[in-house]
Amino acid sequence: MKTTKKGYNLSLFATLLAVVVVGLGAYTRLVHAGLGCPDWPGCYGFLTVPETSQEIAVAEMAFPDAPVEVEKGWAEMVHRYVAGSLLLLVLMIAVISFRNRHIEGQPVALPFITLGLIILQAAFGMWTVTLKLWPQVVTAHLLGGFATLSLLLLLTLRLSGLGWKRLEISKASAKVKRFAFLALLVVVLQVTLGGWTSSNYAALACPDFPKCHGEWLPELDMSTGFDVGQSIGPNYLGGQLDSDARTAIHFTHRIGALVTSLILVLLFFKVRRFSSSLSFTERTSLQRLSFLMLLALLVQVGLGITNIVGHLPLSVAVAHNLGGAALLLTLVALNYRLNKKTDGIGGDPL
Repeated sequence: MKTTKKGYNLSLFATLLAVVVVGLGAYTRLVHAGLGCPDWPGCYGFLTVPETSQEIAVAEMAFPDAPVEVEKGWAEMVHRYVAGSLLLLVLMIAVISFRNRHIEGQPVALPFITLGLIILQAAFGMWTVTLKLWPQVVTAHLLGGFATLSLLLLLTLRLSGLGWKRLEISKASAKVKRFAFLALLVVVLQVTLGGWTSSNYAALACPDFPKCHGEWLPELDMSTGFDVGQSIGPNYLGGQLDSDARTAIHFTHRIGALVTSLILVLLFFKVRRFSSSLSFTERTSLQRLSFLMLLALLVQVGLGITNIVGHLPLSVAVAHNLGGAALLLTLVALNYRLNKKTDGIGGDPL
């Protein structure tokens, strides 16, 4: 398989930059800076955050309902700058992939799909501001960031030159592949629940652990907590839901964490048992990926518990977001490994 090392290096760098974007997005949300700039793509009509007294006076005259908070403004703008850099980088990757489209196995569709997703992400970033942190948009924006990161990892794996071979098709391997895909869907659902928890400011709705408000089954307002028909218009900074609705969201996220943990632990043992019959190289690659998945799960659960008992320390909360991304990436890599169709990285129409 022939491919360009430049394409691989760029895709790897883009993946790492996407991790930074996800982390910055979490930080911006957690320090309540999502509306640090009340307009888009600039900040109070400036390309940077207004800092001088004259600039602040002009800004507050243009946006009288949004007093300038310089630190929050910079948190938002740095996130935008880095996300914009990622878009340009992926555009470069897409152009290179198109130029190299005649090289055997060169991914072409995948870079352009990723580029399209990032452009859509920019629109969600705009709507996050213009719709004043409407939870539906904020959650979709978070999921879009995780999806972008996953696609960039897939592109990096495609260009990595790893000599993975197709696993022998058997009844056992088919079952493991299906279960691994189910686990991936469960993790995506749990990430969605985490995004909904964050966008509705429900991370501390249950201030104790393992109980919630001192009860194993607290009062829950599920219909309000998961009402995706929330009206557009009010400022959702700080959240609009009452206590029981936020408790319902948080509690569901906890139950989701338990279910996800059980499924991933079961997947770990299924992969270990299945891989024992494979060659040394195949067995090693699968077992390493399954171990990384289990390690990411344990760290993520620990971070989640620490968030509760520590009352949402900023560094831990950001790490929890990144931990969710890491867990998702291990599932993406594991599914890719289990379903690799050819030697090397060729043969994939994307």
